[in-house]
Amino acid sequence: MSLQYWHLASRHRMPCFCHDGRPLSGAMTMPAKIVSAILGASALFTLGAGFAAAQQPSRVLEGAAYEDCLALMRKNPEEGFAQAQLWQATGGGLPAAHCAALALVEMKHYGDAADRIEQLLPLAEKQAPHLTVALLDQAANAWLLAEQPQRAKQLLDIALKAVPDTPDLLIDRAMSLAALGDYQAARTDLDRVLGLDPTREDALALRASARRQTGDPKGALEDAETALALNPRLPEALLERGILRFEAGDRKAARADLIQVRLIAPDSAAAISAGLYIEKMDVRAD
Repeated sequence: MSLQYWHLASRHRMPCFCHDGRPLSGAMTMPAKIVSAILGASALFTLGAGFAAAQQPSRVLEGAAYEDCLALMRKNPEEGFAQAQLWQATGGGLPAAHCAALALVEMKHYGDAADRIEQLLPLAEKQAPHLTVALLDQAANAWLLAEQPQRAKQLLDIALKAVPDTPDLLIDRAMSLAALGDYQAARTDLDRVLGLDPTREDALALRASARRQTGDPKGALEDAETALALNPRLPEALLERGILRFEAGDRKAARADLIQVRLIAPDSAAAISAGLYIEKMDVRAD
């Protein structure tokens, strides 16, 4: 079995430049599956081939042990962390350390998890250099969850030097830039993503938010509408259209979009933002 790449931030909150771009930590409930993606787009990296080649003939058992560790971590993060620590102390190596870091993410110890993932980079460089970009991205996502966007951006800058024009990395950096309040730079990264793939609904929804934040409501609405043409139930695009309609004075249409967000994704960061805008409308109505 191979190591698997977690898109950490997307598991714990959907990409959303909500509340002026600040991530909403813990606003999204945990999905059951380990591997997820930004708004359904594939973010899976296979990390195991080079690592397995560097191991002794017991690598199959190592793979099974890793999968067992992940299964325990999903069921009981605290117990999974303890098991991963014990495994690491008895020679578990990279997969044991990785499992321990993922358990810390499940326990919402995001800063500790990010630090541990970073510490895996020298080992990955020696055993399987092709893992390093994915680990950089993973550490960056954990730093985003820890509300340390500057560190996240630094790691993503390094990753993008190695593999320029990688859409998922560009989207992650746009998220870190938005968290830092640099919506224009975030928009530039999202422009690059959409130049590579105009059908990336997640990038369209994020660019709609960046355009709104940089004073381009017409462009923002175009992006939101395009994203919704691709996926009519995309919460982040509905949120952006709802906000834009609210700001344009169309409260009825805005409320319809914002209520839809809360129905489709009640535990998401987008739903929290939608609720705040609904409250604003109710206050103004009074």
